[in-house]
Formats: sequence, C-alpha cells, structure tokens
Amino acid sequence: MILVTGGTGLVGAHLLLHLAENEQSIRAIYRTEPSIAKTKNLFILYQKEVLFSKIEWIQADIIDVPSLEHAFKDVDYVYHCAGLISYDPNDEQQLRKTNIEGTANIVNFCLAYRVKKLCHVSSIAALGDRAPNETEVTEETEWNPEVLHSDYAISKYGAEMELWRGQQEGLNVIVVNPGIIFGAGFWEQGSGLFFRKIKNGAPFYTTGICAYVGVTDVVKIMVSLMHSAIVGERFALISENLSFAEVLFSIADKLQVKKPSREATPMLLSIAWRLDWLLSTLFRTKRRLSRFGANALFSNDLISNQKIVRTLQFDFQRIDTVLNETIALQQR
Repeated sequence: MILVTGGTGLVGAHLLLHLAENEQSIRAIYRTEPSIAKTKNLFILYQKEVLFSKIEWIQADIIDVPSLEHAFKDVDYVYHCAGLISYDPNDEQQLRKTNIEGTANIVNFCLAYRVKKLCHVSSIAALGDRAPNETEVTEETEWNPEVLHSDYAISKYGAEMELWRGQQEGLNVIVVNPGIIFGAGFWEQGSGLFFRKIKNGAPFYTTGICAYVGVTDVVKIMVSLMHSAIVGERFALISENLSFAEVLFSIADKLQVKKPSREATPMLLSIAWRLDWLLSTLFRTKRRLSRFGANALFSNDLISNQKIVRTLQFDFQRIDTVLNETIALQQR
C-alpha cells in the first residue's frame, strides 16, 4: 500500500494521477471533502476520471496524531507532499507546526509501522546559502544559521532535520528539493497565480532569478527514486534558472495578453512591502508582500540540477514546453 499526504495539492494530485496509472493500492489523506474535488478535477482534466476510484481516501491531518493511526495501516511506502507555503510573517507558528511538527509525525508513524521507504517533498528554500566564492547552490551547500531566512525556509529546513533524524533511527528516506513548480489544474494557488495575474494584466516584473521545474518531472523523479535502491540522499529538482521577467513575458505571449511593462526596482518593492505591512496591521488583513518575498524577487542564486541528472540520467522538460502544456490543458 502506498500512502500520499498532500494529495489535494499540485504535486500530490499529479502524483496520485501517475500512481493510479501504474500502481494498484493507493491511499491518500484529506482534511475536508471540498479539497478532494480539486484532485478529481485534475483527473477529469487529463481525461482519466475512471482512475480516480482507485484512490482510497482517508480523512486525517498531519498535525493530528490520532487521525493518522488508521491512515498508516498496511502502508509500505509514503510520499509526504503535504506542507504549508507562506511568506507571511504572521504564519510563522502555523508554518512550524505544519512543516516541522507535521513532518515529525509522519516520520514517527513510518518508524512505528515499519514503512519501507519515505519520500519527502522539501524545497530549494531549504538548500544552503551560497558562499561568495561559489557560483551555484547544490545539495552540499551549507546552511548558514547567521543568514536571515524566511519562516518558510526555516520550516522546510527543520522538516528535513526530522527526515535525517528518522534515517538515524532506521528509516529509509529520500528528499527532493523542487524549485517553483508549474503544472495544470491549480490556477487558484501557488505557481498557478503566475498565470492568473498575467491574464488579469499584472503591470510589474523583476529581473531576479529563480529555479523552475515541471510537476510531471517532479513526480517521475520521485517515483523513480522510490523504486530505486537510493536512500539517505537529497536532490535539487530544477529544469532551468530563469529570470522572473523571462517567465512572465513567456506566459503573457502564450496567453496572448499584454506583457508586464514596468520594472519593479528594489527601491519600489522596499516601499511596497513596508506599505503592505502597514495596511495589514491597520486593517488586520493577510500580508500580500513580505520583506523576504520582495528580496526573493531579486535573488541571483543559481541552483544546480547535476546530481539528479547524473544519478538518473534524467532529461528535464524545458520550461517553455511545460508552460505550453500547462496552458493548453487549462484552456480545454
């Protein structure tokens, strides 16, 4: 039996689709009934609705220990895709509880139920901090605790520490660190907001660089690693390092809408995140832009994918191809 956490999110839903095509016994946990509909809609989008019935759904929450008891019965392999993504400083406690404590719970259950292997979806945010003499960030780049990190990055790094603790206690683990993931079916959240904002006429762009990858590649690599004898390793999963401007302009061209025409300078964004903080404080609204979010838009760190390329001889899809396929599916 295969258990998937986070099966109602972008990676988890695509993973369930892949597993339903190739595996027999699949179980996924969910928190609320409406969230399952997002995954079912993905199956419909790919015209694979008949496969959706192969999934056994169990209501549980990774931060609710008693609810996980039934989910782990007879489970051999676990894909831990659940997690919270937020750069809102007000979400610090929830990030730590979900990403660190929730992962610790999954690790503990894997150990208790003698799970054969656990694959954890982390993030490039949990990779190390490039030293001045380094040109790229790799899986071996050291995390520098003296560098300021976002609460999200700290929570994903802390989650990985729980994985390595589990490994020391005898659990076979694999960690993947994807960049920004593009894929169909989830335009209301995460990377899907790139498409929505451009379609709605987003005016600004930045020249900062980030790492990107297609969700199909992420899923294929996760499954390949789980089927392999590889354990105790982490792998950065990225197809290309591209500027935000390149990606936004490409999406605009493919959607046949106007490209963002104004460059958001560091000075402009420094004013914007402070104004956002003030408005959020005055009106008790959720933050839309934090200091770390603004700084990320000007990052120039390059992420290396050579470890996974060498290990699996993997050939990533170009991001241009991923965007074409994502938009074509979404516009069906």
